[in-house]
Amino acid sequence: MRITIIGVGYVGLVTGACFADMGNRIVCADVDKKKIQLLSKGTIPIFEPGLEEIVRRNLNHRLFFTNNIGHAVRESDFIFIAVGTPSKQNGQVDISYIEKAARVIAAHLDQYKVIVNKSTVPIGMGYLVARIIQKYSTGQTPFDVVSNPEFLREGSAVKDLLKPHRVVIGADRREIAQKVSEIYEPLHCPILLTDLKSAEMIKYASNAFLACKISFINEIANMCDQVGADIHQVTQGIALDPRIGDQFLNAGLGFGGSCFPKDVSALIQMGKKHGYQFKILPEILEVNQFQRKWFISKVKQTLGVLKGKTIAIWGISFKPDTDDLREAPSLEIIPALQKAGAHVKLYDPVCTLAAKQIFKNVQVCKTAYEAAKNADALGLLTDWNEFKQIDFKYLKSILKSPIIIDGRNIYDPHEMLENQFIYQGMGQGTRLYSLDQ
Repeated sequence: MRITIIGVGYVGLVTGACFADMGNRIVCADVDKKKIQLLSKGTIPIFEPGLEEIVRRNLNHRLFFTNNIGHAVRESDFIFIAVGTPSKQNGQVDISYIEKAARVIAAHLDQYKVIVNKSTVPIGMGYLVARIIQKYSTGQTPFDVVSNPEFLREGSAVKDLLKPHRVVIGADRREIAQKVSEIYEPLHCPILLTDLKSAEMIKYASNAFLACKISFINEIANMCDQVGADIHQVTQGIALDPRIGDQFLNAGLGFGGSCFPKDVSALIQMGKKHGYQFKILPEILEVNQFQRKWFISKVKQTLGVLKGKTIAIWGISFKPDTDDLREAPSLEIIPALQKAGAHVKLYDPVCTLAAKQIFKNVQVCKTAYEAAKNADALGLLTDWNEFKQIDFKYLKSILKSPIIIDGRNIYDPHEMLENQFIYQGMGQGTRLYSLDQ
């Protein structure tokens, strides 16, 4: 099929590359000339496992990149809009990029096209896109607008697209939704056809529910700290209930990234616009923000006065296997530690350049051990696999004090005790393991 992807950000690039790998002719178009030049040479501007290989395998064969959006529109049968929909300061969705894409499509609509909203958009956006195209189209060329929300997780986006749990396609005419579903038929996955607004709502409802699970288990973890229970055992106990399951029940620093915070905020604002006041959703965000403060309180509880102390930080991206720092806990935790007078040394396997640009007056290290050397404590913020395979004997020898505050619970408290570390996890009791135990 001939498909154009407008927007080569995270979603657009992964979608375009994978569609090409499925045998379609894909043109990815974007106004960012520098990004298009890099992609045309096979250089990937984001870190995503498996993506670079797919792009280079299909480049200039089935996958093409261009700044000429008009030409890309004319040369396609399906046009996927995958531009950014960032949050405004008040939590509402900025739809300006969607509106611009719709105007460009309208200006170059020369024959029937199916326009597919891939971006996460407010409920009813499909109809707004249709109205914009109708308003700015030079002729009476027919078209249809479809919603096809993405469910890509950073770090596993290629797998999520090629082996999806489900594909949702919303349209007011079922035959048009079925036409779009043909793109996904080679994947042999469940395909749900809905109306336009329901498809848009499914995306927000999915992310809000997952965010709710994360904030819920973090609240339980905080209570475990207070009463001396073990969140690992609690999670195992509730996860065995098939109605609950074990997904998104990892206690820690809360969620970050470009989706959960943005989408929960957007849903709250949409509720207000339509006269409904959400009760649960604001608390989800409040708990999420509190987790950062809870972690900092553990650092202070363990070290006492932070002024003049050196703290090593492992991991700054919001999750492993991505270089995305949007809404990452590190953006709040590191400045808070510095404000308290601490000197910060940090290491991340991928985000070295970003760390130097974002964080001021920190020492960015080349290895995890370099960051830990002579530090008064080690704080773990991102659960990269690299940090799970650590030589604890060596780590203890280079730390000034054998203190670990584990924001992602990747270490076993009993193993920490055996290795004579002072250890604090999230939801593993307020007790501190001391060296004389």
